[in-house]
Amino acid sequence: MSNILEVKNLIKRFGGLKATDNITFNVVEGERFGILGPNGAGKTTLFNQISGFIKPDEGSIIFNGENIIGLSPEKIANKGLVRTFQIVKPFKELTVYENLKVTTLTPKMKEEIKSEPERRKWIEYIADICELKEVLNTDSEMLPQGYLKKLEVAKALSVNPKVLLLDEPFAGLTVSEIDPISKVIIKANEERETTIVLIEHRLKEFMALVNRIIAIDYGEVIAEGTPNEIVNNAKVIESYLGKGGGDIVNS
Repeated sequence: MSNILEVKNLIKRFGGLKATDNITFNVVEGERFGILGPNGAGKTTLFNQISGFIKPDEGSIIFNGENIIGLSPEKIANKGLVRTFQIVKPFKELTVYENLKVTTLTPKMKEEIKSEPERRKWIEYIADICELKEVLNTDSEMLPQGYLKKLEVAKALSVNPKVLLLDEPFAGLTVSEIDPISKVIIKANEERETTIVLIEHRLKEFMALVNRIIAIDYGEVIAEGTPNEIVNNAKVIESYLGKGGGDIVNS
């Protein structure tokens, strides 16, 4: 498999602070890739740069062979790189079906969907993957948080992305609500072959979901490897537990 996303020497400054400091990594097509780090490490700023909401000061972001720095978020999304946000934002006055219909009206999907029967079939397919078929006709404002998180993923998947950036999909969920969302992410990856890039603080669930991880702290990459390698990395442990944390855990 080839790299579908390559981030090289990415720097973003806010005044004298480097929110991302020379970050470099690649994501292989079809994998579930994780970005780990404590609060304030620069994870969401990194996502904002990749998705076009913030322009980096230096570096390059190569998506599907093209440098996308300088493109607007909607142009990046139409090329097949889509993100979700930590806070869910459904169209509250609309049903689940109508929420998904709105996202199929983008320029990209207008080219892929040629008729209303095709649109309905596509929406029902995405709803099935995301375990939302039984609530398709329910007003989104009536849904519990777990279903709203699934709706956010479904909205992103409904534009048929090549890469999906998930920003803390488990935030605000109970333990019983996390498992269904994890299954949705795995199905999107394995059935739709959507490449997943994931930020998450729920470490147990995060480690079970991703294949490969970079850990960042103070805007810098401090480690890269498999989940097992990352959880045993002294620098990663210290970034969460403080200086000397690695020695404490491994003593």
